[in-house]
Amino acid sequence: VIQIEYDEAVISFEQLLEVFFKTHDPTTLNQQGADKGTQYRSAIFYHNEAQKEEAEETIKALNASNAFDDPIVTEVAEHKVFFEAEEYHKNYFKNNPEQGYCRMVVQPKVEKFKQVFADILK
Repeated sequence: VIQIEYDEAVISFEQLLEVFFKTHDPTTLNQQGADKGTQYRSAIFYHNEAQKEEAEETIKALNASNAFDDPIVTEVAEHKVFFEAEEYHKNYFKNNPEQGYCRMVVQPKVEKFKQVFADILK
């Protein structure tokens, strides 16, 4: 889980949701690729009712448009507490680019992200 602090004048919550849904599989329960377990579930932890409603409406619209082959199982839940990662987890990809998982799984996703969202990257 990551917690994002953002400026609505720079990027909207709607754009963040677009990035979220285009950069992972929101249709597999408790799984991302070969990684399995509840810690790999797709989830949005909202901070206010507007975020909750926008997340739920986005999911509804994506399901209605058949954007994915299977229904979205992303959990939409109220944010309660955020635990900061241990130091060795912070910037893991940046600090471990040659690690097998980073090269084979993370790097292709980062490259795809850079291509799909080139217009909003600085």
